[in-house]
Amino acid sequence: MKRSIWRNFDLVLFFVTLALIITGWVMIYSSYEASLSAANETLWENTVFRQMIWASVGLFAYLVMTAIDYTVFLALYRWIYLFTIGVLGVTMVIGQVLFGAQSWIDMERFMIQPSELCKVLMIIVLARCLAGDDERMESVMPFLSSAALAFPPVLLIYLQPDFGTALVLFATWIGMVFLAGVRWRHMMLLAVGGLIAAPIVWFQLKGYMQARVFAFFFPDHDPSGASYNVNQALISIGSGGWLGKGMLRGTQSQLHFLRVRHTDFIFSVLAEEFGFVGSVLVIALFAVLILRLVRIATLARDPEGRLIAGGVATMILTQAIINLGMNANLLPVTGLTLPLISYGGSSLITTLLALGLAQSVVLRHKGPEYELFR
Repeated sequence: MKRSIWRNFDLVLFFVTLALIITGWVMIYSSYEASLSAANETLWENTVFRQMIWASVGLFAYLVMTAIDYTVFLALYRWIYLFTIGVLGVTMVIGQVLFGAQSWIDMERFMIQPSELCKVLMIIVLARCLAGDDERMESVMPFLSSAALAFPPVLLIYLQPDFGTALVLFATWIGMVFLAGVRWRHMMLLAVGGLIAAPIVWFQLKGYMQARVFAFFFPDHDPSGASYNVNQALISIGSGGWLGKGMLRGTQSQLHFLRVRHTDFIFSVLAEEFGFVGSVLVIALFAVLILRLVRIATLARDPEGRLIAGGVATMILTQAIINLGMNANLLPVTGLTLPLISYGGSSLITTLLALGLAQSVVLRHKGPEYELFR
């Protein structure tokens, strides 16, 4: 009797994911929860406890996604796309405004951010659309059809306005187009379209978004104070030294100089408290995570599986680079969290869903003859 396909389960990917989640718990406690008064705080209001609940839900979803053959989702791609557009449309109508964006739906006990889930769903849709052989890629149609599918959700997310999430989804599409083998002459259409759209996008940006860009390029001329948090983040990173000040000893976080320290700027707190060595270790964990996803893409039994794994890798890598870049003032602030580490249930659960989808690909890389429970 053939052995179970579960022997193909990528344990390295799973344990690296767990390590990043646990790192997140530690840093959320150190950066935020430890500096608050525990008086009159219920257990549900504790951010570390909530993040543990989200992680438990996310890991369960991770295993469910792993157990289901990814081709089932590919067969339902039309319905998945309609759901994606529908849920983003509903969010535009009844969504709650939080952090300046109408991106949230109030569920009484917690808030959910549908755009996070849509990033993962679009990976499935685009994988189904872009899969094909070299002969198919000679035509411009795969590129144009994928662009036609990607543009509406990107636009809807951008209009919330959530530029950061829209940027991640756009970058994921670009990465998947490249992995699919779309010809460079077809991608030049994107460059031309980008040049035409750039002025329109700039003048459509909200005032605080434009202020962030100005603060990035002209930090000495910042009358609005938009660069305050970036400056505090740089102080945090620079003061950490080689080994850091120690957990709960970071002045910028413990004395509340650094804002949104448990979400957007959690890496700055980590760098201050655990120094260069701790920062490099976390970056190394992300590097291993991405390399394992690339490995899954190379092992995939079909183009769709390769594109799914590559899309998940692109999504996580893009978000991590943008977050680390804005912490180090190498990129403008976009409000994106650090995957698996920053506080936030929607981001954590959907990232785990995406990783479970990639595990589904590697479980079945030997072919359909390996049944699930053999």
